Amino acid sequence: MYFSHRIEDTYVNALSQRSNELQGQGIAISHLNDSNPTHFGLSVHSPDFEYSASARGDERARIYLTQYLSKRYQRTLDEKHLYLLNSTSQAYAWLMMLLCDPGDYILYPRPGYPLIESICSLCSAHALPYHLEYDGSWMIDYVSIEEQLREHNGVESEHRIKAIVLINPNNPTGSYVKRQERERIIALCKLYDIAIITDEVFYDFSLDAFDDRDRLVGEKNVLTFALDGFSKMLAAPDAKVGWIYVSGPENDVHAAQKRLDMIADDFLPMSSYITREIPSLLERADAQSEKIRVRCMTNLTWLKTYTTDSNETQGIVSVLRTEGAWSALLRYPSSIDDDELGIMLLNKNHSMSAPGYFFDIETNGYMSVSLLPQSDTFEKVMKETIRIIESFIE
Repeated sequence: MYFSHRIEDTYVNALSQRSNELQGQGIAISHLNDSNPTHFGLSVHSPDFEYSASARGDERARIYLTQYLSKRYQRTLDEKHLYLLNSTSQAYAWLMMLLCDPGDYILYPRPGYPLIESICSLCSAHALPYHLEYDGSWMIDYVSIEEQLREHNGVESEHRIKAIVLINPNNPTGSYVKRQERERIIALCKLYDIAIITDEVFYDFSLDAFDDRDRLVGEKNVLTFALDGFSKMLAAPDAKVGWIYVSGPENDVHAAQKRLDMIADDFLPMSSYITREIPSLLERADAQSEKIRVRCMTNLTWLKTYTTDSNETQGIVSVLRTEGAWSALLRYPSSIDDDELGIMLLNKNHSMSAPGYFFDIETNGYMSVSLLPQSDTFEKVMKETIRIIESFIE
């Protein structure tokens, strides 16, 4: 596995080595230059409060979260492989720092949410798209992946593809990674020695999903970084709790975590104000996720029924198969210009649309709509939106 040369193995000096040995024997070591005020009764919370920074995040919070996730994900997880941080966006940045030298590449899905390219640019990496194709459901185009790997990961390649990003399920297509897709991608990652970054924040919001979907968290055959967080699980983007779970072949995991620890330590662990709330927030996670899923399912079911009702619509707007997540893709005639439609929606309804080109869909005629609104609001807005789309054909 190739890691960034910006994060090399560090030399352990003689003092640190001996200190580690003594601590391994159970001997407490005091630090003559200790500048942590909470070690000396100076905490703003109380004289008894002590804060000990752990690069991977508060140990008690990680243990509690891992126990919960093992049940939710239905697999055995180890808190030693879990990193707490503020968001999955931060997780992407850390992983690009870990894997990429300046000029290296990350593969990402297209259509997709416009985040990967931006974070790659900030980390001096390049984002290369692979394609999702729609034929009754969305499928990964393996040819586009293999072509990129052959081109960039040759023996003499100066800048390599370091990882493939899988959004499971993807936004805005709502498509999960299927079993056959998973197996083929893992084989390609092993062949070309690249990692998987799997973003599974929407995984539990299944709608019209196939039975053969599965998480990649805990994958053993290839170095895998699984991302998740409270922003979707709890519908709590303000909570700022995300995590990375590292798995794969033992040697690769050890090498990755040694370097990831350095990155996490440089950026400091997340706030104790937040980590101490994790147990109480998790008590509400299952009910909150199901509440959101039911809302999305209710709105999606209505939208599919409405768009196929010849008494209500002209039948020119359809809903693409939505396997999961929080949004659906509308399809309408590509003769309608997306910007002209969007301007009309703004002028008449004061509604900001999300046309397909926001997500790198290359033709007119696609629009992403949120399934989160209250049902009466959703139905009213969708009826108005579809009427305006139909007015372009009249």
